[in-house]
Amino acid sequence: MIHDLITGLINKGLTLELIEDTDVKYVKNKVIALLGIESVEYPTTVINDSIPSILSEIVNYAVDNQIIDNNLDDKEILSANIMDCFIPRPSVVNDKFYQKYEKSPESATNYFYQLSKHSNYIQTERIKKNISFKADSTYGELEITINLSKPEKDPEQIKKERLIKKDAPSYPKCLLCKENEGYLGRTGYPARANHRLIRIDMLGEQWNLQYSPYVYYNEHCILLSDKHRPMKINSDVFRRILTFTEKFPHYFMGSNADLPIVGGSILSHDHYQGGNYEFPMMIAEELFTFQLNNFPNVKASVLNWPASVIRLQGENIEGLVEAADLILTKWRNYSDETANIISHSGEEVHNTITPIARNKGNIFELDLVLRNNRTTDAYPSGIFHPHQDVHHIKKENIGLIEVMGLAVLPPRLVEELDSVKKYILGQTSAVKEEHRQWATILKSKYGHLTDETEMETMIEQELGDKFARILEDIGVFKNQDAFLTFINELNMNK
Repeated sequence: MIHDLITGLINKGLTLELIEDTDVKYVKNKVIALLGIESVEYPTTVINDSIPSILSEIVNYAVDNQIIDNNLDDKEILSANIMDCFIPRPSVVNDKFYQKYEKSPESATNYFYQLSKHSNYIQTERIKKNISFKADSTYGELEITINLSKPEKDPEQIKKERLIKKDAPSYPKCLLCKENEGYLGRTGYPARANHRLIRIDMLGEQWNLQYSPYVYYNEHCILLSDKHRPMKINSDVFRRILTFTEKFPHYFMGSNADLPIVGGSILSHDHYQGGNYEFPMMIAEELFTFQLNNFPNVKASVLNWPASVIRLQGENIEGLVEAADLILTKWRNYSDETANIISHSGEEVHNTITPIARNKGNIFELDLVLRNNRTTDAYPSGIFHPHQDVHHIKKENIGLIEVMGLAVLPPRLVEELDSVKKYILGQTSAVKEEHRQWATILKSKYGHLTDETEMETMIEQELGDKFARILEDIGVFKNQDAFLTFINELNMNK
């Protein structure tokens, strides 16, 4: 059976143009060496399945025959090493990428995206497990994803990680470092043998393009610095992300904020996220426009969006960068106690920005989401963070993706929401305490429903309402007058 599986994987590699006919014997020898197979048999059964499915069967064979231990990390390492046999070295991938770039940027990214999927670096089968839907709101349609793609660790895996945690190697320094390209992996650290990076010159600095292994949207990519240095929002960030959209006009590019609570999960490595996708915030209507006195060629507006967003539009990148830098400089030091905004606590900075850039033909567009990470006794998680009453749905940081209108909710909700539905339908009284108040309100509101499909639709809409509330919580300006006070500050010469 193992020879049938190996042949099936090779045939799939040929079909997807990962390899050519002249590569077959080489790849086969590499794979059987990884599996410790000494004798070679001819296949007896034609296997025509997806690469992830065939890989899974090969990994099961390795576990059953005690080639590897039955734990997540060993399985991931073997799987990545097998697929590494099918894909070229980084220099070849980069050469082909830039050959295709000469034709069009879309052709280049499409090649790299397909390679990342077919090589099983992008976990396409696991991503299918995610639950995704849309929900209406007063701000337009919002998107919700319950993230089920990342595999759960079993107790033995967790135990093994704890044993080595104190003496864990420091190479690579983090999950985003360029040293991850081709890295074998280890206990508690993901396998990256089938990982490739595209080298991109960004204004004289070396940066690298990759795709997220667990993409949340179409062509979800990461642009990361060659250097392991902390994230810092400044004019260089605005210039880089706008320049990237000039190089790849079909992609947006944005950065998480650079402070805890309002930032992303990895603040230790300078990086951005982008892709070929239109988020709800990107099509949000203008609430009002305003003039930046020193930048007559830049159109400025405030969006009708629950987070506090200034949109800048113009034909010239440098003009947008200078306007954005003015806004950042003013915002870093802006306080308005009537709006609960205080810029500093001693030396600690609270104000920052989440920027997102796009190229819309002859016009560049830069969205600046104003953020503040201050905490108080009343709001220990953050004044402009999801408040306590929505923590039963989401209490993690609200980063770049969610700011733009795509909620990434925790996997615990699948089971918990099922109990809420049953509670409303009168099928159970067992609902987690943190959901009880919400479930009681929903039962009063929807207790007449008996159809489970209607109940599912209702829950999805209620989750959308919760997400809109979460985005309202992170908005620093709760009304137009407060926003206008800050805008007036932008036009004061001081």
